[in-house]
Order: sequence, then structure tokens, then C-alpha cells
Amino acid sequence: MSEAIDLVPLAISIGLVVSLLFSEFFGIAAGGMVVPGYLALRLDKPLDVVLTLLAGFLTFAFVQGLSSFSVIYGRRRTAFMILSGYFIGMVMRWAMGGWVAQQVPGADVIGYIVPGLIAIWLARQGIVETFATATTAAVVVRLSLILLYAEGLQV
Repeated sequence: MSEAIDLVPLAISIGLVVSLLFSEFFGIAAGGMVVPGYLALRLDKPLDVVLTLLAGFLTFAFVQGLSSFSVIYGRRRTAFMILSGYFIGMVMRWAMGGWVAQQVPGADVIGYIVPGLIAIWLARQGIVETFATATTAAVVVRLSLILLYAEGLQV
């Protein structure tokens, strides 16, 4: 009988390697170093991935709008993106307790800092580049997890 393995650390470590390789070979980031690992674990729930990407985009739009009339840059911008992503994710979770939960039970935003990390990279490298790289890296991580530990995943 095989011992159960916690896939989160494994997915994050593979995601770190994949993110680094994407950055070195292609010059584009996957929405934060840990984002592909977290997304990969939820690729079997595409609505969760879409909601997380939406939360990241809403965070990006909120901070961009706010920075048009206030000074937000550097560390302050990074911290504000993470905090805003956290709160936007919480609001989306609260809102999903209603109508969305009735339509699709179990739909959720992935992680607490993931939307903020995605928003940071949306601002740095662009929307299409970040979303495409994050989803591609997540697929690579998921495939790696399937090759390494298929029985622990719902495939």
C-alpha cells in the first residue's frame, strides 16, 4: 500500500522550475513563481482557474484605476496588488456563496495571494502574455504531476 503524498509542495516545486525555465528560455513570467503549481492542481476544475484569472484581472484593473490619480509604484504597488487581490478574492468567494454556488457547487478562487501575483505580472508584462504563460505553465506542471504521481490526481 502506497503512502499518500501531499501534492501541493510537489506541484509548487515543479511550478517553480517550470516558471524559471519559461523565464530563462522565453523571457516571460508565468504570473508569479508559485502560480503555475496552484493552477495545475485545479485544472480539473476549469471554473476555479477562470475565477482566479478574473480575480487577478479585476485586481489589476482596480490598482491601475487607482494609480491614475494616486502615486502607487515600487514596493507599495506590489503590496497593494497583493492586498487588493486578497480582498477581491474574498469578495468573490462571498459573492459565490449565493447564485454561483447554486449553479456550480464548489466553485472557488484559488489561493489568497494568487490573484495579486497574477495582477502584478499583468501590469508588468501584459494581459495576453501573462494569461497565456500562466495557463501553459500550469498545463506543463499538471502533465509532470501526472507522469510522476498519476494515482494521486483526479485525471
